[in-house]
Amino acid sequence: MTLLLFLILAFSLFNLGIVLWVIYEHFFNTDIPAAIGHTIKLRTLHCLFLLVIIWAKICEKLRICSEMTFIRFVLLSVPVKMDPKLVVKDLCIGSVPVRLYQPKATSASLRKGMIFIHGGGMLIGSLDTYNSLCCFLARETNSVVLSIGYRLAPEHRHPSALNDCMAASVHFLRNLETYGVDPLCVTICGDSAGATIVASVCQILVTKPDLPKIRAQILIYPLIQMVNFHLPSYEYYKNTLFLTKRVCLTCVFHCFDIDFFWKTAVLNGAHLPPEMRDEYEERMDVHNIPERFRKKDYKPKSPGPFNESAYLETKQLFWAMNSPLFADKDIIAQLPETLLISCEFDVLRDDTMLYKKILEEQGVPAHWHHIEDGFHGVLSTFDKKVFAFPCALKILNIIVDFIKNL
Repeated sequence: MTLLLFLILAFSLFNLGIVLWVIYEHFFNTDIPAAIGHTIKLRTLHCLFLLVIIWAKICEKLRICSEMTFIRFVLLSVPVKMDPKLVVKDLCIGSVPVRLYQPKATSASLRKGMIFIHGGGMLIGSLDTYNSLCCFLARETNSVVLSIGYRLAPEHRHPSALNDCMAASVHFLRNLETYGVDPLCVTICGDSAGATIVASVCQILVTKPDLPKIRAQILIYPLIQMVNFHLPSYEYYKNTLFLTKRVCLTCVFHCFDIDFFWKTAVLNGAHLPPEMRDEYEERMDVHNIPERFRKKDYKPKSPGPFNESAYLETKQLFWAMNSPLFADKDIIAQLPETLLISCEFDVLRDDTMLYKKILEEQGVPAHWHHIEDGFHGVLSTFDKKVFAFPCALKILNIIVDFIKNL
C-alpha cells in the first residue's frame, strides 16, 4: 500500500508539473491576439495543443515512441465520419495511398475535379485528418476530389512528399475520364505545407504539355519561400500560437534533413551567396507587401556575412521546387488562375502577398482573400464543433464560391 500511494503521489506531482509547464508556456511565452476573439475557446485549444506536445516529448525521451508518432496517434484518435451523399474509396496509385470522393447523385455531364494536398508541415496530417474537409469540398462543389496521402518526414525526407504528390497528380490527370472528370475543370488545392507542394506541382505541370492543364490552383496560407525568416509577419507573430517562427524552422529543418547547428546562419541570412542576393532580395522586397501590413517600426534585416558551409548545407532551400517564389518568371507566367488565402495572425502571411505580387507581374489572374481574424491552421477546426472558429467556414465558402465560378 505504501508503494502504491507513493506511485500515485509521484504521478500526481508529475502531472502537476506538466500542467504548470503548459500554463507557463501559454501565458508567458505565447502571444494570444485579442482580435481573434473566442478567447476561452482559443486558450483551451492552445493549452491542449501544448499538452500533446509535451507528452510527445516525454514519450520520445522515454523511448516509447517518437514525438511525431505520438502526435499522429492523437490526431488519428478522432473518429472518421463519411458523408452519405458521397462514394468514398481508398485506393493506391503505385505505392501512394489516396482517397477518392465522388458525389452519389448522377450527373448528365462530366464533373469538376480537385486534387487536394493536406498540410501539417510535411510531418503530420493524413487522409483521415482531412477527411471531413474533403467531404465538404466534394459535396458543396459537386466535384470529384482526390486526396493524396504522401509520405511524411522525418522518416521520409523531402522530396518524397513532392514525388508522391506528382505521381498521384499525373495519374489522376491521365485518367480523368475514368473518374468522370472534365479535363478543362481540374483544380489543385492545399493548405500550409500542402499549399507549398501545390505551388511546386503546378510549376512542374506547366512543363508537361502532354497532360491536361490545371484550371486553377488554391493556396491556403502557403509557405512560398524558405530563405528569409525576417519578413514583417515573421517578426510580428514569431510567438503567436500554433505556428511560431521556431516551430516553422523546426519543420523545415526536419523535412530537409538540415542540422540545427545551421539555424543561426539561416536566420541571419548568412547562407545566401552574394551573387544571388540581388535577385532573391528583389522577390522578397518588403515593399511588395501592402503598406498596411508593415508597421512603422519594422526595419528589414540585411543578410549577414556569407558562410559557404551554411550554403552548401542548406542550398536545397533555394531551389524552386522547394521555394516556389524563386521559380523562373517564364514558368510563373504559365501558371493557372490562382486563389490565395492568408490569415493575419500567421508567420506565413507575407509569403502569400509576395507570391501574389509576382503572379500579377507575370499576368496570372490572382484572387486574394485575407482573413483578418484568422490564424495558421484555423481551417482544420471547421468540423471540431465547440472548437470551431467562424473564419474556418468563411475560408471554405470562399473556396467553394471560387470553384463554382470557374
